[in-house]
Amino acid sequence: MSGSSDNPGVQALAEAARAVAAVVQGRSADEALAPSEMSPRRPAVRAIALGTLRWYLRLRVAVEALLNRPGQLAREVHALLVAAAYQIEYSRDAPPLVVSLAVDATRALRQPGAAGLVNAVLRRFVRERGSLLARADADPAVRTAHPPWLVAALAQAWPEHHEQILQANNAHPPMVLRLNTRRRSAADYLADLRAAALEGSIVEWTAGIQAGSVAVALERPVAVGSLPGFREGWVSVQDAGAQLAPMLLGASPGMRVLDACAAPGTKTSHLLESAAAPLDLTAVDIDAGRLGRVEENLRRLGLAARLVAADVRDPASFWDGRPFDRILVDAPCSGTGVIRRHPDIKLLRRAEDVPGFAAAQLEILRAAFGMLAPGGRLVYATCSVLPAENEAVVGRLLEGEPQALPADMPRGERLAPGGLARPIGTQLLCGGAAGSDGFYYACLGKTTRGT
Repeated sequence: MSGSSDNPGVQALAEAARAVAAVVQGRSADEALAPSEMSPRRPAVRAIALGTLRWYLRLRVAVEALLNRPGQLAREVHALLVAAAYQIEYSRDAPPLVVSLAVDATRALRQPGAAGLVNAVLRRFVRERGSLLARADADPAVRTAHPPWLVAALAQAWPEHHEQILQANNAHPPMVLRLNTRRRSAADYLADLRAAALEGSIVEWTAGIQAGSVAVALERPVAVGSLPGFREGWVSVQDAGAQLAPMLLGASPGMRVLDACAAPGTKTSHLLESAAAPLDLTAVDIDAGRLGRVEENLRRLGLAARLVAADVRDPASFWDGRPFDRILVDAPCSGTGVIRRHPDIKLLRRAEDVPGFAAAQLEILRAAFGMLAPGGRLVYATCSVLPAENEAVVGRLLEGEPQALPADMPRGERLAPGGLARPIGTQLLCGGAAGSDGFYYACLGKTTRGT
């Protein structure tokens, strides 16, 4: 029974609407959902908010077709209508119940005067949603709930794969673990999962890629605290495609290693876990607050590294002048390869952001390359599927650095199923045969002298 703004279902819908409204105003989903982090309604709020963001650009069009002046509606009421439309169209909840909860949620949002409008609009949406969505879907960008600029960019970059990417971006992402097989065997950990009433399976293509770890995909996502061995450091949450970096970097015990854009520390910890003996690893990140997450990850896993809050583009601020044998540049990017995990990217990212990312990536890459020892190895990685941030950036470095050259790396299918060899490096696509998010990798070497 609804009938009250104290109803948990009402509160969850209202909190989700607040979060969606905040994202529409430019905040990240993580920031927008932070107020609900400790709430008992957290799972419901996250599910509604992230689902709404995933389909926002489609549902908004259908909802606004029922409004006379959508631009004059209070932001949170507008978000409530779209969130309720998401529940009606994509959840198992009975539409009349969703309408009732949404009407009550207007009071929870301190917008009681909007109750009549919300009731009328959502009742019409229930009756007419087939025709409303059919008209909206005439536009491919609306049908796939992506911004038009991104649909065009993906079609240009991946003419044979862009529909696959768009579809995969709207799928619910799997929860994938990185198992430290030096501490727990894969067979034993699968048994641990079953004993905890959880089901998981080895991501087969990750087995044997490198010593010390393997990816495990869970049948359904769970809170990390309920994972067997999480507190003991047996497992970390990390997409399978992101687990390729240590193998490509090839750091040996005792090497000086730089993780140039370290936060939140999943790759930092993976580099340390993968080495048979300690590495002399320096983890740098420009954000001191996010560097704290690196420290938390290392502490849980019983690992150690030198953590430095600095801008890697200014080596003089932290570097002692001794070259690094291995450098990982996991560059900040548009995030267009991880939209299924971060659907807010669809609303937050703009076409004009991409050149800015590419310029910053090249600055970071050049600075990092300058700290690489002759004969050393640098891995450049992004979670973007846009060539402008990937092979184009690496290509510009190669053009301007006489000592830089492409280094040997497994390419295409030899790196991961469905991996595509690019003019420089390899691209994994979200929704590809690897089942991973979208990642780009390139390996670079440094000659002993300029040419």
